[in-house]
This record gives sequence, C-alpha cells and structure tokens, in this order.
Amino acid sequence: MDVHVSQSSVSGSARVPPSKSYTHRAILAAGYAEGATVHRPLVSADTKATMRAVEAYGGGVERSADDSRLTVEGFDGRPDVPDDVIDCANSGTTMRLVTGTAALGDGLTVLTGDGSLRSRPQGPLLDAIEQLGGRAESTRGNGQAPLVVGGAIDGGRVSIPGDVSSQYITALLMAGAVTPEGIDVELETELKSAPYVEITREVLADFGVETEHTDAGFTVPGGQSYDPEGGEYTVPGDFSSSSYLLAMGVLAADGPFEVRGVYPSAQGDSAIVDVLERMGAAIEWDREDGVITVERSGLTGVEVDVGDTPDLLPTIATLGAAADGETRIVNAEHVRYKETDRVSAMATELEKMGARVTEEQDSLTVHGGDSELRGAEVEGYDDHRIVMSLAVAGLVAEGTTTVEGAEHVDVSFPGFFEVLADVGAEVHWEE
Repeated sequence: MDVHVSQSSVSGSARVPPSKSYTHRAILAAGYAEGATVHRPLVSADTKATMRAVEAYGGGVERSADDSRLTVEGFDGRPDVPDDVIDCANSGTTMRLVTGTAALGDGLTVLTGDGSLRSRPQGPLLDAIEQLGGRAESTRGNGQAPLVVGGAIDGGRVSIPGDVSSQYITALLMAGAVTPEGIDVELETELKSAPYVEITREVLADFGVETEHTDAGFTVPGGQSYDPEGGEYTVPGDFSSSSYLLAMGVLAADGPFEVRGVYPSAQGDSAIVDVLERMGAAIEWDREDGVITVERSGLTGVEVDVGDTPDLLPTIATLGAAADGETRIVNAEHVRYKETDRVSAMATELEKMGARVTEEQDSLTVHGGDSELRGAEVEGYDDHRIVMSLAVAGLVAEGTTTVEGAEHVDVSFPGFFEVLADVGAEVHWEE
C-alpha cells in the first residue's frame, strides 16, 4: 500500500498504542504461567506471531472482541513439542524469545520466518543453548533461520556477546526461570540496548519471577513459577511509537499538541524526550497523567548515542533533516541488523527528499542546515519504523511524499495513518 503525505499541520491530541516490547514479553510470560489475562495489549502482526508460538507450545490465546484483553492459557513452564513449524513471520523478538522456550522441550522445534527474518543473526543464542547442553542449529549453517532447537536444558552458565542483540539475554532469562538450575548469563562484550533487558526484568518481576543484575551480566534462579498478582497484567504505552507523534508535533503542530498514554517505565526510548529537549523543542511531560505536550519548534542539531535506543534512529534522523546544523547519530552499527539496515535506509530515503547525509558504519550524520526537504517517492523497506519516520518527514517537505509499503505500520502501530488524518495531516491512501 502506498500512502501520500502532503505538507500540512497537525493539532489536538493523539494516544500512543500499547508497547510492542512489553506485549511480546507479557504474552510469553503468561504462556510460561498456568495462564493470565493481559490487558491493553498491542495486537499487531508481530505480537500475533508470539501468540501463535504460545499456542504451538500447548497454550491458548483468546482475544476479546475489541482486542483490549488477551486471555492466555499457559503451558505452565513445560512447553509441548509443536506439531508444526513455528512461523515467526517478520518478528525478530518472537523468534529469539521463543527459541529460548524451544530449548526447554523434550523434542525438537523448527522455527522460521520471512525473508527478512531469515537474514538476521541468531548464532549467539544458538551457541548459548548448546553451552547449556541443548541442541540448537541453523539449517543452513549460517547462524540464521530456519532453526532447529530442543534439548530440555536444565540450566547452567553461559557466555554470550552483548553487542548483537539484547533479545538473546531476554530469551535466556525467561526460559531460565523454569529450569531446575537457573541460568547465569556472562556478557563477553558491552551490552547494547540494555533498557530492553530492564523491560524484561520489569515484566518478569510483575509475573513473580526474580532476576539479578550481576557484575558479570545477569542471573535468574531456577525452579520459579510465573504468577502475576491477581492473574492479570496491564501493558503500558509504547515510547518507540510516541517518538513519531512527538516528532510530528514538534515539526508541524498548529498550537499545543498532546501525546497521551506515556507514563514512566523501563523503556529506553523515553530518551526521545531528552533528545527533543536538547534540540530545543518546547516540550513538557506530565508524568503522573501520562501526557507530553509539544509545540512547533525550531530545532538545532545535536549528537545522539543510540547504543541503548536503536529504534529511535529513524525518528532522530528525520528530526535532524528539519533542524539547523548537524545531527550526528553515533554507536549505531547494531541498528543495521533490524528489520532492515535502518542506517542505510534512512540515509538513502532522506537523500531522495533533499537531505544531505553522511553515512558511516557506526554513525549517520544529517546535515540539516544543508537540507531542504521536498516531496518524493520513498521506499519503506517493509519496515514499520522507516515508514512512519518518512511519513513524518513528509509533513514538512514541500509538495507530496509517497511512502511505499505503508501497510507495515501494522507491526507496531496499527491505525497510524488514521491517527495522522484525525489530527489534521493531509494524508490519503487506497486499500
């Protein structure tokens, strides 16, 4: 689906969708439990993949009519061997988290996904499972899906790099809680995207599971049970998604623009508030009410380290293209291993729109002072975050911007373009 965004303004307020990161973890945590009710989940293409995986392992997921509630019947820490291959579609989070689950099974589980997911690295997690005595193989021998995993691991100690994906650590912590011995995770390198592990630990704590951050890495004692208070869990709003709403407000608001549903949590992407403040945005956060108010502001480029916040790179690149001076995004090499190479994608597409950029292996510099955005036909790379960031750029580009593959916003922000239209953006599309 192509979406056409013309230079226009926005006004009023918008509510962020529930967090994709928390929803994935809550669904799987409820699967590890006897069961639980997950309130206000994000029901999207990615989280549906996690629901299917829980069902494949012997659990069940029932969605309410309005998708405001998931009733999960768990497999109580003992996953069945799936009857069929688990298709994780385009969800890297699903694949990595449920690969850990597969290592608990008495038999073998086969996991695969679409072309993009089959190109993403899984080797360190496979190696960790083998260190624990499990079987974990890439069918093509390249550390990428399809994967064959099993072994009924008992726990133990593993050594794993921290600079490829924090999701490996999340998978081990979630599975390790129900092993007899627990799992000690020793990090071989600095941990990138560290806040995502803290999200995991926050969710696990809410489900009654203890973890510890150690000098070497992380540990989770074994023999634990997943048991949320009252059998219920509520998903918070998503800060990654809020970044697009905040950016459109700062760049194109006609008067104060409110973003609702953004409460303090372990989400690293709340750093977008600090980034906007540093760039000179008029922004106020009422943490108690979960409301951030922004106004159209003149921005100045800054340097931003995205080592812990890789999902913010596309948004920051768009802000940089509309700012004065240079915006330098550093510590970004791991951002190349997402749904697509987001560093290269944003460099290529912003250049089509008239921005001047400098791309290096570990950084992206946007020369805002030398950029004058204009409408263009841009590619979304089947990547929800690229699509939404380019759509925001279209609000301040002269003329009309056509974003290809816009349907992929369903991964994390279903209804994104309806929200744009509701707040006054000039946007149209054909189903």
